[in-house]
Amino acid sequence: MTDFDIVDAAAVREGRATDAYFERTEAALEHAGRNPRVVVEVTADQFPDGDFELFAGLKDAVALLEGRTVDVDAIPEGRLFDGGPVMRIEGPYLAFARLETSLLGFLSHASGIATAALDCRVAAPESQVLSFGARHVHPSMTAAVERSALLAGFDGFSHVAAGDLIGREASGTMPHALAICFGRGEQEAAWRAFDEAVDESVPRIALCDTYSDEVDEVLRAVETLGDRLDGVRLDTTGSRRGDFRHIVREVQWELDVRGHADIDVYVSGGLGPDDLRGLRDVVDGFGVGGYVSNADPVDFALDVVEVDGEPAAKRGKLSDAKDVYRTADGAHAVGLADRSGPEGAESLMEPVIRDGDVVADDAFDLDAAAERALADAEAVGYGTE
Repeated sequence: MTDFDIVDAAAVREGRATDAYFERTEAALEHAGRNPRVVVEVTADQFPDGDFELFAGLKDAVALLEGRTVDVDAIPEGRLFDGGPVMRIEGPYLAFARLETSLLGFLSHASGIATAALDCRVAAPESQVLSFGARHVHPSMTAAVERSALLAGFDGFSHVAAGDLIGREASGTMPHALAICFGRGEQEAAWRAFDEAVDESVPRIALCDTYSDEVDEVLRAVETLGDRLDGVRLDTTGSRRGDFRHIVREVQWELDVRGHADIDVYVSGGLGPDDLRGLRDVVDGFGVGGYVSNADPVDFALDVVEVDGEPAAKRGKLSDAKDVYRTADGAHAVGLADRSGPEGAESLMEPVIRDGDVVADDAFDLDAAAERALADAEAVGYGTE
């Protein structure tokens, strides 16, 4: 028995992180001496429907498939899709059959989280937006959450160990617990202790709604830290929030009256895209939690579309290998892979693995993926009202 209920990386790579029926399938095919060469596709919707989602999770999927006797094509991370395949795998079926469960898990969860993060990013394109949702998911998921948020254009995240894995430093200042540990009426002592103890590279952003009115605590923080105060954060719970926009404007007004208009105001606490749109003109940044981390996974499926060179598919699915395109007007199109796409359209599928070797080493660059996501969002009009 392990300390935590976490399936380890070795089990994923070895194919033990699978549904039992894939083990039964392997046994049946090996018994019958069958191992056909197949083409399979990962797809959410067969035809474009205008409901775009953001593709993420490819890095982990490729790490899973690397070294197998397969060829893989996929759309790059950070591209929007609304129909047709996001990935195509060709090779002997038994080379990857038992990997389907983990493969779909990597792509489904990451793409769902990235799509929710993009909802927030386009809702407040000029604001700083940070991912604060790691506390809402199993610890084994935190790196996927934070990476997917960054891929969608978020400016930062809160989880320390996730940052270690993805090579980025976590952001964050103080929780309500810090002030509570000092006691009611001792918020100044909490802010002062933070300032004296925490590394100078960390912004001095005081949480200002623990015990009293937000304006009161903000002005007390200004008096306590003076020029060392970079900003304040308001995290009023939904049950006590009232008109959050009015509260923020009141805080901004009172800061300006006293010559402190340069102090940034950040907000957090159960926020989603509508909240960001409604507050983006009066705040400097947002911390977004559950809307992103708790996003529904994209309902990807993996289907056989070709067997030994012949088209094949189960009922309700489209046979034969396909390609997907971004048309000149920003739409998504699906067509057969062995035919030309729409005139002037850009093919989105790219080679990723050939005979087990990764051939797209730069396909997983996080900054490049974020740039693609924002460019694609503009091209397809994602999130426009």
